[in-house]
Amino acid sequence: MALQIMTANRLLGGEVVYFGENAEWTDDFSAAKTVDDSNGAAVLLSEAEKAEANQLIVGPYMVKVERNQSGIHPLSVKEGIRAKGPTVHYGHGQNNNILRQAG
Repeated sequence: MALQIMTANRLLGGEVVYFGENAEWTDDFSAAKTVDDSNGAAVLLSEAEKAEANQLIVGPYMVKVERNQSGIHPLSVKEGIRAKGPTVHYGHGQNNNILRQAG
């Protein structure tokens, strides 16, 4: 089985979070707990289900990653973008200027 981590979005605010080594939800990709077998994946899924039931997170799923000397890295482009944060910052651009002029 490939090396994987658990990701979700924080229910309040929508930030991307990862299940961390210290059994907490963190926005630090490098602090995510990695698993490489179905038992480890089942444990992460169980933790995610508890957190979702307690309304801490929404939409949890497993992500394939690789590990090298610089740490863990997502294998998909989508997860790379999620890990780095928004590609466009809220409140910038042409539509924002139109809204300011109208207000």
